[in-house]
Amino acid sequence: MKILIVGSGGREHAIAWKLKENKNIEKIFIAPGNAGIDLLPNTESLSLNNNIKEYADFAEKNKIDLTIVGSEELLVQGIVDEFKNKGLKIFGPDKKAAILEGSKAYSKDFMKKYGIKTAKYEIFDNYEKAQKYLDSYRNDNFPVVIKTSGLAAGKGVIIVKNLKEAKDAVTDIMINKKFGTSGEKIVIEEYLEGIEASILSFTDCKTIVPLISAKDHKKIGESETGLNTGGMGAISPNPYVTESIFKEFTEKIMKPTLKGIQNEDMDFAGVIFFGLMITKKGVYLLEYNMRMGDPETQAVLPLLETNLYQIIEKSFEKKLNEVNIKWKSLHSCCVVATAEGYPEQYRKGDEISGILKEKNNDELLFICGVKKENSKFVTSGGRVLNITCLGNTLEEARKKAYNAMKNINFKGMYYRKDIGKI
Repeated sequence: MKILIVGSGGREHAIAWKLKENKNIEKIFIAPGNAGIDLLPNTESLSLNNNIKEYADFAEKNKIDLTIVGSEELLVQGIVDEFKNKGLKIFGPDKKAAILEGSKAYSKDFMKKYGIKTAKYEIFDNYEKAQKYLDSYRNDNFPVVIKTSGLAAGKGVIIVKNLKEAKDAVTDIMINKKFGTSGEKIVIEEYLEGIEASILSFTDCKTIVPLISAKDHKKIGESETGLNTGGMGAISPNPYVTESIFKEFTEKIMKPTLKGIQNEDMDFAGVIFFGLMITKKGVYLLEYNMRMGDPETQAVLPLLETNLYQIIEKSFEKKLNEVNIKWKSLHSCCVVATAEGYPEQYRKGDEISGILKEKNNDELLFICGVKKENSKFVTSGGRVLNITCLGNTLEEARKKAYNAMKNINFKGMYYRKDIGKI
């Protein structure tokens, strides 16, 4: 059996690592992948362009049995539709369903339509109207959240503390094109104070099977300060997702979401990622992602006992309701190391030491932005690598992860020191 994973980061590395547990998988291709992923046995990065047709042609020519998509951009562009048209098996939402992630404006209206608890919001595609709307805000209305409607690699969310910051943010997004075309339409919504939680889930559109909870750390600075990033680390399970919180999520968010995707005639085998905010007034849905999260995947999959490939197969068979997912009675902590300057302009080409250092059994290294030059590993992305460690307690997992990170070094290397600190 041959698998193709579309993407290049730590998420794709973790998916490949987990799939290797299935002995029937003889080869895993990852496109475009990265130099670190090639360290996995029988795994190969492909130098393909970020082109849907090229991916589909490769899968067809090489008789790929299953393709898994990690890239949100390609999902929104319709990679699943292209593969299905060629009769190729692919795990992920088609273009119709991917809009739940690709357009925050659409997803917010979807939440409202199906009675899913979410922050109050307004949508704008006109700069002057957005600015006029902000003029109606009083000082006690702040902070306010301003989001690009389109994809922005996890960075298109700005929390503003006053009217000037709000107007500047709208100007940056809509006029200065800080996030490119993703900011042609924006969402202005109320700020929710609380604890964020992530729940990845599998769906066959007949049922949704949630995975163990996680907590991402989005901001570049410690104590959740500074700019938003694609994620600076994650822990699992999330200690704030109690039994009562999970029940509220199931009844008021997950089940209405399933009803919504059925009513909207969405039909696919794939992932729904629920980004939640736990507040004093209950659980709110912040956003959907329609693929595995990064770095949540790197924290969640090491705790999974059930065979990942078998869960995916049940999704295609429309028999997810038969799956009993089992988890290790452990905690995980994933810490992300980034290049100097991330999440804005960052350095590239710095040599990395420690990648090949022997690891303990409960210490995992997932590579994000690394390439090989003259047999040396060098940085090639903003988020460079992740270290995930397991422990009997969260604190034990944290200590192991930070001790392991001391073995990695490159110029300008940065990582938060408070991942998982409760």
